Amino acid sequence: MTAQIELSGVNKHYGAYHALRNIDLSIRKGSFTALVGPSGCGKSTLLRSLAGLESISTGTLKIAGEIMNNVPPRKRDVAMVFQSYALYPHMTVEENLTYSLRIRGTPKAEAKKAAEEVAVTTGLSGLLGRYPRELSGGQRQRVAMSRAIIRHPKAFLFDEPLSNLDAALRVHMRKEIRSLHDRLGATSVYVTHDQIEAMTMADHVVVMRAGVIEQQGKPLDLYDKPVNKFVAGFIGSPAMNFIPAVVGEDGGSVVLDLGEHQKIAIATQVQPGRKLTVGIRPEHMTVVSGDEGVLRLPVSVVESTGSSTYITTATTPELAVVENGRSGVTAGDRIGLSFPTSAVQLFDADTEMRI
Repeated sequence: MTAQIELSGVNKHYGAYHALRNIDLSIRKGSFTALVGPSGCGKSTLLRSLAGLESISTGTLKIAGEIMNNVPPRKRDVAMVFQSYALYPHMTVEENLTYSLRIRGTPKAEAKKAAEEVAVTTGLSGLLGRYPRELSGGQRQRVAMSRAIIRHPKAFLFDEPLSNLDAALRVHMRKEIRSLHDRLGATSVYVTHDQIEAMTMADHVVVMRAGVIEQQGKPLDLYDKPVNKFVAGFIGSPAMNFIPAVVGEDGGSVVLDLGEHQKIAIATQVQPGRKLTVGIRPEHMTVVSGDEGVLRLPVSVVESTGSSTYITTATTPELAVVENGRSGVTAGDRIGLSFPTSAVQLFDADTEMRI
Protein backbone atom coordinates (compact mmCIF):
# COMPACT_ATOMS: atom_id res chain seq x y z
CA MET A 1 0.00 0.00 0.00
CA THR A 2 1.09 3.57 -0.60
CA ALA A 3 2.46 5.73 2.19
CA GLN A 4 0.08 8.33 3.56
CA ILE A 5 2.73 10.04 5.71
CA GLU A 6 6.47 10.11 4.98
CA LEU A 7 9.25 11.70 7.01
CA SER A 8 12.77 11.79 5.62
CA GLY A 9 15.75 13.01 7.64
CA VAL A 10 13.53 15.09 9.94
CA ASN A 11 15.22 17.05 12.74
CA LYS A 12 13.74 19.43 15.29
CA HIS A 13 15.84 21.85 17.37
CA TYR A 14 14.73 24.04 20.25
CA GLY A 15 17.81 26.21 20.49
CA ALA A 16 20.61 23.85 21.55
CA TYR A 17 18.15 21.04 22.39
CA HIS A 18 17.89 18.41 19.66
CA ALA A 19 14.33 17.05 20.08
CA LEU A 20 14.08 14.92 16.91
CA ARG A 21 17.13 13.32 15.32
CA ASN A 22 17.15 12.20 11.68
CA ILE A 23 13.67 10.68 11.73
CA ASP A 24 12.88 8.41 8.77
CA LEU A 25 9.36 7.03 8.96
CA SER A 26 6.80 5.81 6.43
CA ILE A 27 3.18 5.34 7.55
CA ARG A 28 1.02 3.28 5.22
CA LYS A 29 -2.40 4.48 4.15
CA GLY A 30 -5.05 2.83 6.33
CA SER A 31 -2.58 1.68 8.99
CA PHE A 32 -2.67 2.25 12.76
CA THR A 33 0.78 3.37 13.92
CA ALA A 34 1.66 3.88 17.59
CA LEU A 35 4.52 6.10 18.76
CA VAL A 36 5.77 4.94 22.16
CA GLY A 37 8.59 5.77 24.52
CA PRO A 38 9.29 7.37 27.90
CA SER A 39 8.46 10.98 28.71
CA GLY A 40 10.65 13.39 26.75
CA CYS A 41 11.51 10.90 24.00
CA GLY A 42 10.07 13.13 21.23
CA LYS A 43 6.89 11.24 20.37
CA SER A 44 4.53 14.18 21.02
CA THR A 45 6.91 16.56 19.23
CA LEU A 46 6.81 14.25 16.23
CA LEU A 47 3.01 14.13 16.28
CA ARG A 48 2.72 17.91 16.62
CA SER A 49 5.14 18.27 13.69
CA LEU A 50 2.78 16.14 11.56
CA ALA A 51 -0.10 18.41 12.56
CA GLY A 52 1.87 21.58 11.83
CA LEU A 53 1.73 22.74 15.45
CA GLU A 54 5.55 22.52 15.45
CA SER A 55 7.79 23.35 12.51
CA ILE A 56 10.55 20.92 11.59
CA SER A 57 14.09 22.30 11.46
CA THR A 58 15.42 20.15 8.60
CA GLY A 59 14.21 17.23 6.51
CA THR A 60 11.04 16.58 4.52
CA LEU A 61 7.48 15.80 5.62
CA LYS A 62 4.95 14.55 3.08
CA ILE A 63 1.25 13.84 3.56
CA ALA A 64 -0.54 12.05 0.70
CA GLY A 65 2.51 12.71 -1.48
CA GLU A 66 2.58 16.48 -0.93
CA ILE A 67 5.41 18.27 0.89
CA MET A 68 4.00 19.89 4.05
CA ASN A 69 7.05 21.55 5.59
CA ASN A 70 5.65 25.08 5.31
CA VAL A 71 1.93 24.33 4.99
CA PRO A 72 -0.15 25.78 7.88
CA PRO A 73 -2.06 23.33 10.13
CA ARG A 74 -5.52 24.17 8.77
CA LYS A 75 -4.43 23.22 5.23
CA ARG A 76 -2.81 19.87 6.06
CA ASP A 77 -6.12 18.00 6.19
CA VAL A 78 -5.27 16.08 9.37
CA ALA A 79 -7.36 15.93 12.53
CA MET A 80 -5.89 15.85 16.04
CA VAL A 81 -7.51 14.33 19.13
CA PHE A 82 -6.01 15.73 22.32
CA GLN A 83 -5.59 14.30 25.81
CA SER A 84 -7.66 17.17 27.24
CA TYR A 85 -10.60 16.73 24.78
CA ALA A 86 -10.42 20.49 23.92
CA LEU A 87 -14.20 20.90 23.58
CA TYR A 88 -15.97 24.26 23.55
CA PRO A 89 -17.86 24.34 26.90
CA HIS A 90 -20.52 26.82 25.69
CA MET A 91 -21.46 24.69 22.67
CA THR A 92 -23.64 21.59 22.54
CA VAL A 93 -22.24 18.30 21.28
CA GLU A 94 -23.76 18.97 17.86
CA GLU A 95 -22.28 22.48 17.75
CA ASN A 96 -18.86 21.12 18.73
CA LEU A 97 -19.05 18.51 15.98
CA THR A 98 -20.13 20.93 13.26
CA TYR A 99 -17.88 23.85 14.20
CA SER A 100 -15.17 23.08 11.63
CA LEU A 101 -17.80 22.61 8.92
CA ARG A 102 -19.60 25.84 9.76
CA ILE A 103 -16.45 27.99 9.62
CA ARG A 104 -15.80 26.53 6.16
CA GLY A 105 -19.22 27.68 5.03
CA THR A 106 -21.02 24.32 4.98
CA PRO A 107 -24.82 24.85 4.86
CA LYS A 108 -26.49 24.38 8.25
CA ALA A 109 -28.70 21.47 7.12
CA GLU A 110 -25.74 19.64 5.59
CA ALA A 111 -23.64 20.12 8.73
CA LYS A 112 -26.51 18.88 10.92
CA LYS A 113 -26.88 15.76 8.77
CA ALA A 114 -23.13 15.09 8.97
CA ALA A 115 -23.24 15.40 12.77
CA GLU A 116 -26.14 12.96 13.00
CA GLU A 117 -24.35 10.43 10.79
CA VAL A 118 -21.13 10.62 12.81
CA ALA A 119 -23.11 10.42 16.07
CA VAL A 120 -24.58 7.09 14.96
CA THR A 121 -21.06 5.76 14.27
CA THR A 122 -19.71 6.84 17.66
CA GLY A 123 -22.76 6.21 19.84
CA LEU A 124 -23.60 9.85 20.52
CA SER A 125 -27.05 10.04 18.90
CA GLY A 126 -28.87 10.71 22.15
CA LEU A 127 -26.35 13.28 23.35
CA LEU A 128 -26.26 15.86 20.54
CA GLY A 129 -28.18 18.45 22.58
CA ARG A 130 -26.01 18.15 25.69
CA TYR A 131 -23.12 20.35 26.78
CA PRO A 132 -19.65 18.95 27.61
CA ARG A 133 -20.20 19.48 31.35
CA GLU A 134 -23.13 17.06 31.16
CA LEU A 135 -21.00 14.24 29.73
CA SER A 136 -18.74 11.60 31.28
CA GLY A 137 -15.05 11.44 30.42
CA GLY A 138 -15.61 8.63 27.94
CA GLN A 139 -18.44 10.52 26.26
CA ARG A 140 -16.31 13.67 25.96
CA GLN A 141 -13.54 11.66 24.34
CA ARG A 142 -16.08 10.26 21.87
CA VAL A 143 -17.13 13.82 21.01
CA ALA A 144 -13.48 14.76 20.44
CA MET A 145 -13.06 11.78 18.12
CA SER A 146 -16.34 12.52 16.34
CA ARG A 147 -15.25 16.10 15.73
CA ALA A 148 -12.16 14.71 14.00
CA ILE A 149 -14.11 12.09 12.01
CA ILE A 150 -16.66 14.58 10.62
CA ARG A 151 -13.94 16.31 8.59
CA HIS A 152 -12.91 13.11 6.73
CA PRO A 153 -9.21 14.00 7.11
CA LYS A 154 -6.24 12.29 5.44
CA ALA A 155 -4.99 11.16 8.87
CA PHE A 156 -6.08 11.06 12.50
CA LEU A 157 -3.48 12.10 15.08
CA PHE A 158 -4.10 10.97 18.68
CA ASP A 159 -2.06 12.57 21.49
CA GLU A 160 -2.41 10.27 24.55
CA PRO A 161 -6.22 10.48 24.30
CA LEU A 162 -6.98 7.99 27.08
CA SER A 163 -4.61 9.10 29.83
CA ASN A 164 -7.34 11.07 31.67
CA LEU A 165 -9.66 8.06 31.92
CA ASP A 166 -9.82 5.40 34.63
CA ALA A 167 -8.32 1.96 33.97
CA ALA A 168 -11.54 0.13 33.06
CA LEU A 169 -12.69 2.90 30.71
CA ARG A 170 -9.26 3.01 29.05
CA VAL A 171 -9.58 -0.67 28.12
CA HIS A 172 -13.08 -0.05 26.72
CA MET A 173 -12.03 3.03 24.75
CA ARG A 174 -9.00 1.20 23.30
CA LYS A 175 -11.40 -1.22 21.66
CA GLU A 176 -13.68 1.61 20.50
CA ILE A 177 -10.86 3.59 18.87
CA ARG A 178 -9.47 0.54 17.09
CA SER A 179 -12.96 -0.50 15.95
CA LEU A 180 -13.62 3.00 14.61
CA HIS A 181 -10.28 2.98 12.80
CA ASP A 182 -11.18 -0.30 11.08
CA ARG A 183 -14.69 0.84 10.10
CA LEU A 184 -13.44 4.13 8.65
CA GLY A 185 -10.41 2.65 6.88
CA ALA A 186 -8.52 5.59 8.36
CA THR A 187 -4.81 6.31 8.72
CA SER A 188 -4.14 6.76 12.43
CA VAL A 189 -1.05 7.87 14.34
CA TYR A 190 -1.35 7.32 18.07
CA VAL A 191 1.01 8.64 20.76
CA THR A 192 1.11 6.85 24.10
CA HIS A 193 3.56 6.12 26.91
CA ASP A 194 1.57 2.94 27.65
CA GLN A 195 3.13 0.11 25.67
CA ILE A 196 0.12 -2.15 26.38
CA GLU A 197 -2.05 0.35 24.45
CA ALA A 198 0.46 0.31 21.61
CA MET A 199 0.74 -3.49 21.52
CA THR A 200 -3.02 -4.11 21.56
CA MET A 201 -4.14 -1.34 19.19
CA ALA A 202 -1.45 -0.83 16.56
CA ASP A 203 -0.39 -2.60 13.36
CA HIS A 204 2.96 -0.84 13.51
CA VAL A 205 4.82 0.32 16.63
CA VAL A 206 7.59 2.93 16.67
CA VAL A 207 9.74 2.92 19.82
CA MET A 208 11.52 6.23 20.51
CA ARG A 209 14.20 7.36 22.94
CA ALA A 210 15.90 10.78 23.16
CA GLY A 211 14.54 11.91 19.79
CA VAL A 212 15.67 8.78 17.94
CA ILE A 213 13.66 5.85 16.56
CA GLU A 214 15.20 2.84 18.30
CA GLN A 215 13.09 0.24 16.48
CA GLN A 216 9.87 -0.03 14.52
CA GLY A 217 7.80 -2.94 13.30
CA LYS A 218 4.90 -5.22 14.11
CA PRO A 219 4.14 -5.36 17.86
CA LEU A 220 5.05 -9.03 18.31
CA ASP A 221 8.24 -8.63 16.27
CA LEU A 222 9.39 -5.99 18.78
CA TYR A 223 8.44 -8.31 21.65
CA ASP A 224 10.21 -11.35 20.17
CA LYS A 225 13.23 -9.68 18.55
CA PRO A 226 14.11 -6.38 20.25
CA VAL A 227 17.18 -4.78 18.69
CA ASN A 228 18.60 -3.65 22.02
CA LYS A 229 18.17 -3.74 25.80
CA PHE A 230 16.11 -0.54 25.83
CA VAL A 231 13.43 -1.91 23.49
CA ALA A 232 13.47 -5.27 25.28
CA GLY A 233 12.84 -3.54 28.60
CA PHE A 234 10.21 -1.15 27.27
CA ILE A 235 8.08 -3.67 25.36
CA GLY A 236 6.42 -6.25 27.59
CA SER A 237 4.69 -6.04 30.97
CA PRO A 238 6.03 -6.80 33.52
CA ALA A 239 9.37 -5.70 32.10
CA MET A 240 12.05 -8.15 31.03
CA ASN A 241 14.49 -9.29 33.73
CA PHE A 242 18.12 -8.26 33.09
CA ILE A 243 21.04 -10.09 34.73
CA PRO A 244 24.80 -9.36 34.42
CA ALA A 245 26.64 -12.38 33.03
CA VAL A 246 29.94 -13.65 31.65
CA VAL A 247 30.22 -16.28 28.91
CA GLY A 248 31.62 -19.58 30.20
CA GLU A 249 34.77 -21.31 28.95
CA ASP A 250 32.74 -23.57 26.65
CA GLY A 251 31.12 -20.58 24.86
CA GLY A 252 27.74 -22.28 25.14
CA SER A 253 26.81 -21.19 28.65
CA VAL A 254 26.83 -18.07 30.79
CA VAL A 255 27.49 -17.51 34.47
CA LEU A 256 24.82 -15.21 35.94
CA ASP A 257 25.66 -12.76 38.71
CA LEU A 258 22.65 -12.71 41.04
CA GLY A 259 24.61 -12.10 44.21
CA GLU A 260 25.43 -15.78 43.88
CA HIS A 261 26.73 -17.25 40.64
CA GLN A 262 24.61 -19.69 38.67
CA LYS A 263 25.28 -21.18 35.27
CA ILE A 264 22.75 -21.60 32.43
CA ALA A 265 22.99 -22.86 28.86
CA ILE A 266 22.52 -20.50 25.90
CA ALA A 267 21.33 -21.32 22.39
CA THR A 268 24.29 -19.81 20.49
CA GLN A 269 28.06 -19.94 20.75
CA VAL A 270 29.62 -16.74 22.10
CA GLN A 271 33.27 -15.84 22.74
CA PRO A 272 34.32 -17.18 26.18
CA GLY A 273 34.79 -14.45 28.80
CA ARG A 274 32.62 -11.92 26.99
CA LYS A 275 30.53 -9.75 29.32
CA LEU A 276 26.80 -9.80 28.57
CA THR A 277 23.44 -8.84 29.95
CA VAL A 278 21.02 -11.78 29.93
CA GLY A 279 17.32 -11.00 29.42
CA ILE A 280 14.48 -13.34 30.41
CA ARG A 281 10.82 -12.34 30.41
CA PRO A 282 8.88 -13.00 33.66
CA GLU A 283 6.16 -14.89 31.79
CA HIS A 284 8.69 -17.28 30.24
CA MET A 285 9.78 -18.63 33.65
CA THR A 286 8.09 -21.60 35.31
CA VAL A 287 8.34 -22.40 39.03
CA VAL A 288 9.49 -25.96 39.74
CA SER A 289 10.84 -27.73 42.80
CA GLY A 290 14.18 -26.32 43.95
CA ASP A 291 16.37 -29.21 42.76
CA GLU A 292 14.81 -29.33 39.26
CA GLY A 293 15.22 -25.71 38.17
CA VAL A 294 17.66 -24.13 35.77
CA LEU A 295 18.04 -21.54 38.55
CA ARG A 296 17.55 -21.99 42.30
CA LEU A 297 16.68 -18.73 44.03
CA PRO A 298 15.18 -17.40 47.28
CA VAL A 299 11.84 -15.54 47.26
CA SER A 300 11.22 -12.13 48.86
CA VAL A 301 7.66 -11.17 47.81
CA VAL A 302 4.60 -13.06 46.52
CA GLU A 303 1.61 -11.08 45.19
CA SER A 304 -1.58 -12.72 43.94
CA THR A 305 -4.30 -11.10 41.84
CA GLY A 306 -6.41 -14.28 41.78
CA SER A 307 -5.82 -14.97 38.10
CA SER A 308 -2.02 -14.52 38.30
CA THR A 309 0.76 -14.65 40.88
CA TYR A 310 3.73 -12.27 40.82
CA ILE A 311 6.88 -13.54 42.51
CA THR A 312 9.94 -11.41 43.27
CA THR A 313 13.24 -13.08 44.10
CA ALA A 314 15.53 -12.06 46.98
CA THR A 315 18.49 -11.54 44.66
CA THR A 316 20.53 -8.66 43.27
CA PRO A 317 19.18 -7.79 40.78
CA GLU A 318 15.67 -8.90 41.70
CA LEU A 319 13.88 -11.13 39.21
CA ALA A 320 10.14 -10.98 38.50
CA VAL A 321 8.26 -14.20 37.74
CA VAL A 322 4.64 -14.42 36.57
CA GLU A 323 2.60 -17.59 37.13
CA ASN A 324 -0.90 -18.19 35.86
CA GLY A 325 -3.41 -18.89 38.62
CA ARG A 326 -2.50 -19.23 42.29
CA SER A 327 0.78 -20.41 43.73
CA GLY A 328 1.83 -22.28 46.83
CA VAL A 329 5.07 -20.26 46.98
CA THR A 330 5.53 -18.00 50.01
CA ALA A 331 8.12 -15.39 50.95
CA GLY A 332 11.27 -17.03 52.27
CA ASP A 333 10.97 -20.15 50.09
CA ARG A 334 13.78 -21.23 47.80
CA ILE A 335 12.36 -22.13 44.41
CA GLY A 336 13.55 -23.58 41.15
CA LEU A 337 12.96 -21.68 37.93
CA SER A 338 12.80 -23.41 34.58
CA PHE A 339 12.83 -21.86 31.09
CA PRO A 340 13.91 -22.94 27.61
CA THR A 341 17.20 -21.68 26.21
CA SER A 342 15.17 -20.07 23.41
CA ALA A 343 13.66 -17.71 26.01
CA VAL A 344 17.11 -16.32 26.89
CA GLN A 345 18.04 -13.08 25.11
CA LEU A 346 21.64 -11.88 25.07
CA PHE A 347 22.77 -8.25 24.99
CA ASP A 348 26.31 -6.90 24.80
CA ALA A 349 27.18 -5.40 28.18
CA ASP A 350 28.73 -2.27 26.63
CA THR A 351 26.68 -1.48 23.52
CA GLU A 352 23.42 -3.00 24.88
CA MET A 353 22.67 -4.37 21.39
CA ARG A 354 21.12 -7.82 21.11
CA ILE A 355 23.47 -10.53 19.87
